[in-house]
Amino acid sequence: MTEMGLLVIGDVVTDVVALHGGAGLSCLEAGTDTAADIVLRPGGSGANTASWAARLGADARILTRVGSDTGEWHRAELRRSGVRPHLRVDPERPTAVVIAMVDVTGERSMLTNRGAGGHLGTDDWEENLLDGVAHLHLSGYTLFAEPGLRLSRLAVAEAARRGVTTSVDPASAGFLRAFGPERFVRETRAARLIIPNQDEALLLAGETSVERAAERLSLAYGTAAVKLGPGGALMARDGHVVARSPGLPAEVVDCTGAGDAFAAGLLTALLTGADDEAAIAAGCRAGAEAVTVIGGRPRILQSDLGSKQLYPLTTN
Repeated sequence: MTEMGLLVIGDVVTDVVALHGGAGLSCLEAGTDTAADIVLRPGGSGANTASWAARLGADARILTRVGSDTGEWHRAELRRSGVRPHLRVDPERPTAVVIAMVDVTGERSMLTNRGAGGHLGTDDWEENLLDGVAHLHLSGYTLFAEPGLRLSRLAVAEAARRGVTTSVDPASAGFLRAFGPERFVRETRAARLIIPNQDEALLLAGETSVERAAERLSLAYGTAAVKLGPGGALMARDGHVVARSPGLPAEVVDCTGAGDAFAAGLLTALLTGADDEAAIAAGCRAGAEAVTVIGGRPRILQSDLGSKQLYPLTTN
């Protein structure tokens, strides 16, 4: 049987999602109240990817840092999704919080406080985290703080020593600009797969064509799978586009987590031995499902809970 162990290093976030501008709601106005539907959801790019991967059949684990304020809630939510949580509880800082303002098209603007997640570092690493793991996936958010950058270097080096493959999702064009696109590539090119969205790919490659950007990134990493939103996705290997997948029709409610779901679908398919076309198609299917729910995690039905394996807690 193909090994399905997937370790994600990334963030867990408390998402405050505000939907505005839809039926019966107002568009966002400065200096006054705006009617909105507001919900609280567990989120975070890394945690979302792990949750979707578990939904799709991977033995998904996550290394992350939370605050004592909501840490136990997040632990329980990850376990409900079938993820093995390796949570480090920060007694001095809150769990990261994102306020996502979502308009009628499903597009969102976000205000972010990284909280405890910005302090995930080498002290949180243990060698046995890679036991039974076939693939390591890094959320780019981890690299945008110095402790996480050092952790990423350590984890990638240990993965290479063990023969574990590695991927990275750049996560945020805004943070990439501040960090430096060339610096990001230098720090992460040991990963043999990069999974950017279109804006991130163009920024990292310094190109205006998404195909050229994918090809250039694949020369640096080996493989680049570029997310094109409603336009689907494409994959390049060693300087050539080798696969494309169209977008799938979906009733868009909230785009939060769609890219994380794509990464999970892609990685889970690759872990099972799927070819490039099948892998990016699996990513597109997961992304299309993600936009139909509020928040970045899969919808969990009561019927799912009876059949889902819940892994033991890791308490640190």
